[in-house]
Amino acid sequence: MSAPAATAESMAEYYARRAQSYERVYFKPERQPDLRAMEAAMPEPFAGRRVLEIACGTGWWTPHGAAHAAHWLATDLNPETMAIAQAKSMPVSVGFRAVDAYTFDGLRGDERFDAAFSGCWWSHVPLARLPAWLATLHARLAPGARVRHLDNRFVLQSSTPISRRDAEGNSYQQRTLDDGSTHEVLKNFPAREQAVAALGPRTREARWTEYTHYWVLDYTLA
Repeated sequence: MSAPAATAESMAEYYARRAQSYERVYFKPERQPDLRAMEAAMPEPFAGRRVLEIACGTGWWTPHGAAHAAHWLATDLNPETMAIAQAKSMPVSVGFRAVDAYTFDGLRGDERFDAAFSGCWWSHVPLARLPAWLATLHARLAPGARVRHLDNRFVLQSSTPISRRDAEGNSYQQRTLDDGSTHEVLKNFPAREQAVAALGPRTREARWTEYTHYWVLDYTLA
């Protein structure tokens, strides 16, 4: 039986079911050099800033990024993954809140930040929604805010194979969980030019860093 087509609801169910095994991906031997390098580089852009983390999941990146932050709000809508993050030892600057990653419902109307981070969220945003999502995020950020997005590159023998592409250019994977359930997951792998082109007119000093298994996009907002 084939997995149902990926929707926002099915993706939420997938990550709820995957919560207990989610971090297994971070223990793949071939990814360790990339992970150590990215973890070491996480604190600098956020030092002394009020940071919004989008879709924190199990909080793998949270303690690294928040090490020197003035305040770090880790957000997610999935209680199963957030419970794992909340059980971890975190810097005193870290707080958690249920917030919708697309609309930012859950933030106060006047709540603004001077930095933002997303780890492995960009790839799950449909291409047609990406510019509007970035504009919605940027509206929550002050002038001069620093932003970092981090996500996967597609690497044979390490990444799950792409099962199909749709008419808009989105790519999908078929993933099977420990409970035997199969899920179609939207997972895009942008090139630098595609990612930078989606950022919008407020972006300044965009910098793309490419690792073997990951990419990192840093920029500042005017």
